[in-house]
Amino acid sequence: MRPTIVFVGGFLGAGKTTLILAAALELRKRGMRCAAILNDQSEGLVDTQLAALRGVPSGEVTAGCFCCRLSDLTAELEAMLAYSPDVIFAEPVGSCTDISATVLHPLLAQQRAYRLAPFTVLVDPIRAMQVTRRGADDDIAFLFHKQLQEADLVCVTKSDLGGRCPDLAVPHIRQISALSGQGVAGWLDEVLAGELSTRKDVLDIDYERYAQAEAALAWLNFRGTFEAHAPVSPAMLLGPWLDGMDRSLTEAQIDIVHLKTMAETPTGYVKAALCANGQEPVVEGVLDASPSTRHELILNIRALGDPERMAEIVKRELERLDGRWMERATRCFRPAVPRPERRVLPEEIAIRD
Repeated sequence: MRPTIVFVGGFLGAGKTTLILAAALELRKRGMRCAAILNDQSEGLVDTQLAALRGVPSGEVTAGCFCCRLSDLTAELEAMLAYSPDVIFAEPVGSCTDISATVLHPLLAQQRAYRLAPFTVLVDPIRAMQVTRRGADDDIAFLFHKQLQEADLVCVTKSDLGGRCPDLAVPHIRQISALSGQGVAGWLDEVLAGELSTRKDVLDIDYERYAQAEAALAWLNFRGTFEAHAPVSPAMLLGPWLDGMDRSLTEAQIDIVHLKTMAETPTGYVKAALCANGQEPVVEGVLDASPSTRHELILNIRALGDPERMAEIVKRELERLDGRWMERATRCFRPAVPRPERRVLPEEIAIRD
């Protein structure tokens, strides 16, 4: 049988990976298999490591959005078939848009190999309030609204927190909480039932404006090993480190858009995430993991600010830790101009229909 590809989009920090992992657990309860393909501008993702720890077969498409790496996405989809999945989740980069014309329609031409679910776009209600109020950052607002425009189904996430979401004026909107499980099973039923059609029209988008909006973001991916002078638990290591980075980034007037970090030891892992400066981090994992001297660290930051300054802050905060750290890989940059491998035009869709 053809696996169903479920694309889960949404702006940075909307909860895409959290929903995918919650949905994977629900599918497992139903006796179904799934896999996930994650996407980033560079390698070294907290999300990929988290998927592996949760037992979800996963692959990565890096060095660009799905739209610019369509061949890589197709290769990863084929590789995932080795797991005989019923469902393959695919998570585009959180700053990416124009998915319908550059990814969905090209894949619709391969209907013999796959079924394509409606395109779900997630919305963090706090982010929605930020981008719809006066004085919102123009670049983030541009990306946010373009993502909404091409959604088949919009899910407002983090409903367990009780945040109010502004009127988004979009059809097929749902409330969901991946952490509490609210709405996850219903969302899966809806996207797998095939009753909502995938979007047939394509987005009207100015690619120069799109490139400008993405380039406003600084991107940092870090992987390394930390050897503590005295055993420390992952939670006690990440807490002060995250507080220090939050404080230093704020002092440098670098606005956090999404920060994720993970510390992993033989006894467990802890992941922490922020979607704004001064925010209380969302923490998950084995919070009571035993202390260890060796920790594998991963850090992903997306922020509004200077990427080189951000890299300096991260290294300075690492040096303040009580121990020795060894850098394995660090990438800090602004996203390149998006250049899709294939973009379907409206007239092509009209001819095919």
